[in-house]
Amino acid sequence: MSLFVQILTVLDTETRPVFEDVPLETYTPIDLSADNSELDGIQISDPEICQRYIDEVLERSASKVAYGGYLETRNLYRQSPNFDLDSAPDRDVHLGMDFWAPEGTLVRTPLGGKVHSFGNNTTKGDYGPTIILMHELQGFVFYTLYGHLSVESLDGIFEGKPYHEGSILGSLGATEINVNYAPHLHFQIILNIGEYVGDYPGVCSAANLEWYKANCPDPNLVLNF
Repeated sequence: MSLFVQILTVLDTETRPVFEDVPLETYTPIDLSADNSELDGIQISDPEICQRYIDEVLERSASKVAYGGYLETRNLYRQSPNFDLDSAPDRDVHLGMDFWAPEGTLVRTPLGGKVHSFGNNTTKGDYGPTIILMHELQGFVFYTLYGHLSVESLDGIFEGKPYHEGSILGSLGATEINVNYAPHLHFQIILNIGEYVGDYPGVCSAANLEWYKANCPDPNLVLNF
């Protein structure tokens, strides 16, 4: 375990919600991995079909938000040439934590920070509107990525703009805005962001998993769901 992960682990145990005005008791886990037998025969990469499955999970548990996905191997990305799934190695291991909720749901910052960069990644299967915040904790600089936002979330934003813990960062984009996914937030921790601006890989291949796993720790170390 790295020193940074140790610091996050003992940060606190309070759950940090990612949505405004959504009670914590209405969040429920969801499994979108290739190992979930409920998804056998379902074209989960189709956003309408994916949304129907999410709605079923929410209805069964009387919940409003479905969450999960860190290090899941998924068939979700077979809609998009952006993931090179017809060549080796496939990129299908998810590096962030997803929160599936209706478009327009307000997104909160679980930690205070300032804007590192932002952009609208419009390639099919990418993030759509994206904001990356920079944080400092006990001498460590790290980043959090918020993908699949609305276009309006980028209004008035600028590099260095400060956000306090619990500030409204933006809102969830519609399927046509977040480039062909059911509405959701992709939340990811990044230690070394390199030269990336407004973007960072949210999915990797199994061959590169150990490197990305070390560079993108479990988001739940911060969120505590």
